[in-house]
Amino acid sequence: MITGDLKRSVDALWTEFWQGGITNPLTVIEQITFLIYVRLLDVAETRDENRLRRSGTEFKRRFSDADQDLRWSHFRHLGGDAMLPLVRDRVFPHFRKSSVGGTTFSEFMKDAQLMIQKESLLTKAVTMINNLPLTEGDTKGDLYEHLLSKLTTAGINGQFRTPRHIIRLMVDILEPKPTEVIADPSCGTGGFLVQVMEYLMETYTSPEAVITETDEDGKPYNIYTGDLLEDHREHIRSNMFHGFDFDATMLRIAAMNMMLHGVDDPDIHYQDTLSNNFPERFPNSATEGFDVILANPPFKGSLDYEDVHAGLLRQVKTKKTELLFLVLILRMLKIGGRSATVVPDGVLFGSSTAHVALRRQLLDENQLEAVISLPSGVFKPYAGVSTGILVFTKGGRTDDVFFYDVEADGLSLDDKREPVKANDLPDCLAAWKNRNPDKDTDRKGKAFFVSAEEIRGTNYDLSISQYKERVYEQKEYDPPLILLDKMKKLNGSIEADLTALEELIR
Repeated sequence: MITGDLKRSVDALWTEFWQGGITNPLTVIEQITFLIYVRLLDVAETRDENRLRRSGTEFKRRFSDADQDLRWSHFRHLGGDAMLPLVRDRVFPHFRKSSVGGTTFSEFMKDAQLMIQKESLLTKAVTMINNLPLTEGDTKGDLYEHLLSKLTTAGINGQFRTPRHIIRLMVDILEPKPTEVIADPSCGTGGFLVQVMEYLMETYTSPEAVITETDEDGKPYNIYTGDLLEDHREHIRSNMFHGFDFDATMLRIAAMNMMLHGVDDPDIHYQDTLSNNFPERFPNSATEGFDVILANPPFKGSLDYEDVHAGLLRQVKTKKTELLFLVLILRMLKIGGRSATVVPDGVLFGSSTAHVALRRQLLDENQLEAVISLPSGVFKPYAGVSTGILVFTKGGRTDDVFFYDVEADGLSLDDKREPVKANDLPDCLAAWKNRNPDKDTDRKGKAFFVSAEEIRGTNYDLSISQYKERVYEQKEYDPPLILLDKMKKLNGSIEADLTALEELIR
């Protein structure tokens, strides 16, 4: 979530588009997305040039010698009269052409065009976007989240980003490997896939091989010169990452994010994964299913029940998307494949036939490994729903389930979501890595195990409150007669004060 000066800058940019005659919110978001992409394309080119100078690592150039004037760092210095025709007639056609046919990214950029007609609006937009700290952390995602909040439909279909630190916890729990195939059936802006790539870069790069450079605005960034992922580069480039969604604007953001994190040809598809036309067999190296699926599926929204894949309804007959997505994820995983998925609390304890059937399937036909309870403010200000994370492996058997009660995530649990000291996420990850069913038996603590047999006895209830033992402090109260006497004295004092006040105003 963005705040302070950055929020004001984005709001000012939005106002400029509005005053410049572009009033459709989706158009504004797409135009800002395109310009961000053009800027970050130049940033990525500069980083690769620096890496080439330092380590001799060759790369596929985004700009030929004849196209150097199309780089952001060049045209942002031009006046509006020169900038507008250059960007409209050469820059946009260039990056439509640079997303060559056959790549999934070309699906989302082939129709891109500059809708800005006023020179003054373009120069202001370019200046403002140049001042945004886009190379810091996940600012691109935070920016999009804020822009999305301006849509009147935002949140209706569950379209809000999963907080980055929650995503990172889920990625750290699953520990994806560079040989695996990763998917998100409702990828949105690609936050889960991007975090997997960042995890791989950090995990498979030796610290001495990291060099810190600064960009043209003086902001630091890392260059990985001793990349231990090099042997897997082709797999990462085009086979490893798969994302599906039916919001084209989000998919443009997802594709841009992945490309700028070193995934040149991410398999990002416009697809309703719950529908009948979602393939039974999956593309590229995932023909037998995916190794890892990370997801935060929509919890609500419209659902065309007649178009839902019959195979999903045979497993769980329901219109609830959160249940259907879990069945879908199990279908998409290969045997031994694993998932960490965000679900609303209702999935954990709902008593309907579909809820119980889904939980029975997870526990009795697969290996349900963990239920991590999250505080209700994690998705504020966009939603106050209580959620949890289900961690499971397709196939196998469940003997014991690890539970963890996250009560704080390092941010305030109100709409402001400001940093606070309380944060259970590091302890949650440590407890997961050191878990032991024989030792983690204290249900008064945050982490403990519950046997599958006990869970079956509760009608497959997975809510942490069903099993956690709460410690209550004994409080001493005065006897009723003493409390009544205190109330009489208090009332007498109030009456005396009112009498005195009455005398003053007469």
